[in-house]
Amino acid sequence: MRKSQKEIAESSRSISRRGLMLGVIQAAVVSVMGLKLRSMQIEHADEYRLLSDGNSINIRLLPPARGLILDRNGTIIAGNEQNYRVTLTREEAGDVSAVIARLRRIIPMSDRQAAEILEEIRKRSAVTPVMVADRLTWPEFSSIALNAPALPGVTPESGLSRSYPRAGDFAHVLGYVGPVSDYDLSKIENPDPVLRLPEFQLGKVGMEAKLEEALRGKAGARRVEVNSAGREMRELSRIEGQQGATVQTTLDAGLQNFATQRLGNESAAAVVMDVTNGDILAISSSPVFDPNMFVRGISGPDYRILMQHDHRPLADKTVQGAYPPGSTFKMVTLLAGLEAGVINPGSRFYCPGYTQVAGRKFHCWSRGGHGTVDAVQSLERSCDVYYYELAQRVGIDRIAEMARKLGIGVRHELPMSAITEGIAPDRAWKMARYQQEWQVGDSLNASIGQGYVLASPLQLAVMASRLATGRAVEPRLVRSIDGVVQPVPEWPELGINPLHLRTARAGMDAVMNGSHGTARRMRIIAPEWQMAGKTGTSQVRNITAAERARGVIKNEQLPWDRRDHALFVCFAPFDMPRYAVSVVVEHGGGGSAVAAPVARDILLYALAGGLPPLSAYPDGERAKVEEMWSKMNLMPTPAPSPGTERAKA
Repeated sequence: MRKSQKEIAESSRSISRRGLMLGVIQAAVVSVMGLKLRSMQIEHADEYRLLSDGNSINIRLLPPARGLILDRNGTIIAGNEQNYRVTLTREEAGDVSAVIARLRRIIPMSDRQAAEILEEIRKRSAVTPVMVADRLTWPEFSSIALNAPALPGVTPESGLSRSYPRAGDFAHVLGYVGPVSDYDLSKIENPDPVLRLPEFQLGKVGMEAKLEEALRGKAGARRVEVNSAGREMRELSRIEGQQGATVQTTLDAGLQNFATQRLGNESAAAVVMDVTNGDILAISSSPVFDPNMFVRGISGPDYRILMQHDHRPLADKTVQGAYPPGSTFKMVTLLAGLEAGVINPGSRFYCPGYTQVAGRKFHCWSRGGHGTVDAVQSLERSCDVYYYELAQRVGIDRIAEMARKLGIGVRHELPMSAITEGIAPDRAWKMARYQQEWQVGDSLNASIGQGYVLASPLQLAVMASRLATGRAVEPRLVRSIDGVVQPVPEWPELGINPLHLRTARAGMDAVMNGSHGTARRMRIIAPEWQMAGKTGTSQVRNITAAERARGVIKNEQLPWDRRDHALFVCFAPFDMPRYAVSVVVEHGGGGSAVAAPVARDILLYALAGGLPPLSAYPDGERAKVEEMWSKMNLMPTPAPSPGTERAKA
């Protein structure tokens, strides 16, 4: 059937439209191809030309700068310093032995070091850079850069390395960083690729380890061109890493430095807490060590010296040490008895110098006894017999319950390593631990902080803070992270009768200021800073009946490791408590003679915001204190450093 003229015209128009659309598509395809060809031939011509000559483009990670750690005033206590180093990549080096031989002509390297580097290169992936030299001088670094054509696979790098400007002051609380080991990687399920960078460092212990993820930051990357010999030709692009978070602690650098120097070379620990919010202002373990040695790679002999030292400088005694608290525990037993209703503040017991239970004598520290004493006097004179009698009435389970309420036998969560829980023993604990029944003698020993009872200096500071405030204050170390302030909870009431707390505080006040106070000589006479405290002396050996009969051997006549521990806890001002301090001196002897003066001086420094006026001390103490200060080399606390807070985008 013939088509009409109208149909023929419509068919022609349809064909024309299709042809036009097809032409447009073809033109678009040709245009895109043309633009791509132009890009390849003109804009990226050099890149493709070099690739055709055997060059390649590698992506290399850039380690991020580790986050800063500051004290409460903005002083840097863990920072970063410039570090010149050299790495070698096996895939790019070719003959690794020959490259190292040429490198040894430029920088000093022993045969042993060269062998260790070759072994490390052999173990690592061919594309993984391995550290060859670290902490180079500028002349050494520049010489390597100038000789780069003869050193294929060798990359000189300028980076940052961790540094601790306050050296040993914060060694135990901050810890230190070190190279990532195979063991470290095995503990991480999906390790960050940046951890495989040569000599990348991560936190090993202390806050550095506990806050590792926040402090580490995020890696950057650079796109580099290397030739067929493995030598880097040029950097094509770079994206810098993101610095780790800035962590501001609650610590005060000046107070920490003073506490560390005041402890001296003793095997000791001191903790200072703000009782109003739980801030730890100082937490010092002695003797100290320099964490910078670990960052730079501590030598075998230096490490053995630290490990073999009888005062254990690597141990953090503030949170890891667990000691019999001695008479500093008596406030726990007293409050347990008052709360249970078995005594009241006026209840009195007679002390003839001992208590006899089941044919065994439990002696008071005063051989002649204290006569009849009430609750306040029992603390003032530190009468052991009062607590022997009380323990038989109140029972160990109530004592243990009160101990935990005051913070002993409880693990306090802080970003520090190996925090001990201590021991607040009860009947169930002994059965679970030793499969033995609790005995009356166990209760008598526990009532004066001996026997199975163990507490850390941190726990003793928490106990003093809770006695001072009547609240369940918890310690804290982190004030802010990247400027975001960490909230302080409203600490709940302990649920202890206020009258009973006032009785315990009155006893602690009498220890310092009463006519028979065991630490009266160490009191603070400035009325606005009046201190309440409690001495403690804990035995580390048994005294036999025969020794007691002929006279107990004095501490100074015993080997150091068999002497008593000296302890002291305190808070001030008495009327409006602000700070609490605990001090433990291992094998130091008497708490009143050894630990109390250390705690008093540290507490006064905190109250005064620096060295206190000599007028705060009793007359007989001033000359000795002034002489002690003259021998100290106190580090000034600088003003907050500009730029310590990371810039916000």
